[in-house]
Amino acid sequence: MYIAMNRFKVTLGSEAAFEQIWKSRDSHLAQVPGFVEFHLLKGPQKEDHVLYSSHTIWASQQAFEDWTRSDAFRAAHREAGNNRPLYLGHPEFEGFEVIQTIGK
Repeated sequence: MYIAMNRFKVTLGSEAAFEQIWKSRDSHLAQVPGFVEFHLLKGPQKEDHVLYSSHTIWASQQAFEDWTRSDAFRAAHREAGNNRPLYLGHPEFEGFEVIQTIGK
């Protein structure tokens, strides 16, 4: 498995707008081979922002990389630049290969 995360520093007062954009967008993920699960995470509030992270689980790193080169990826991110005023700086990407999983 592979986990892909983007961290967003959302400006104070923009949390509801940021969340609504994510909740209402067509992610195009359900039809993508290798996609497992998506989570939008809300983290701690800092002095000038609230930390959010998009957390996506993939069957493999290759499945994730294939998605980043797909039409579905381009469609899902088509209007991403319009939302820049909601957060500080650029999203910070982190990718992780899953080494161990412990289930219930």
